[in-house]
Amino acid sequence: MLTVGDKFPSFQLTAVKGGPEGLNMNTAFTEVSDASDAGKWKIVFFWPKDFTFVCPTEIVAFGKLNTDFSDRDAVVYGVSIDSEFVHMNWRTHHADLKDLPFAMLADIKRELSTACGILDKNAGVALRATFIVDPEGIIRFASVNDLNVGRNPQEVLRVLDALQTDELCPCNWKQGEEVLKPAA
Repeated sequence: MLTVGDKFPSFQLTAVKGGPEGLNMNTAFTEVSDASDAGKWKIVFFWPKDFTFVCPTEIVAFGKLNTDFSDRDAVVYGVSIDSEFVHMNWRTHHADLKDLPFAMLADIKRELSTACGILDKNAGVALRATFIVDPEGIIRFASVNDLNVGRNPQEVLRVLDALQTDELCPCNWKQGEEVLKPAA
């Protein structure tokens, strides 16, 4: 699995747009690549597959924080091995996903999941991996959960805040709190 300090892989994937455009067959699809949203921090999180049980809870939680990520000059990309058509169908028929504000990327060839090293060896799906990638394309945070356990998007936001201070941040540090100052 790729980790902190590694370059996030190059990719180009078809995605379902966030917002109302993602629910309209005429406007739903776009291409997203590692060059998209240049100069921004990227939150890239993977889920195993659509139409499952834990996945929508995480996706909705990231969606609720989308404005907070955007306020920090970060863009959220959700990724699974499902096609863009499956993503759109899921968004259309799952009440909690209709208002999803970020793009759902289709890694149907499993190229990005494989390049990140987060493809489950038995199930052949992406593990619940999360990466924070800085504007230069370097991974600054990496985390992976078992297929049965959802992650905490609020913690991802907290870590992004800490990374963006470029300071020493103690355990459980939150935005607005004091950072550590080493003795001179």
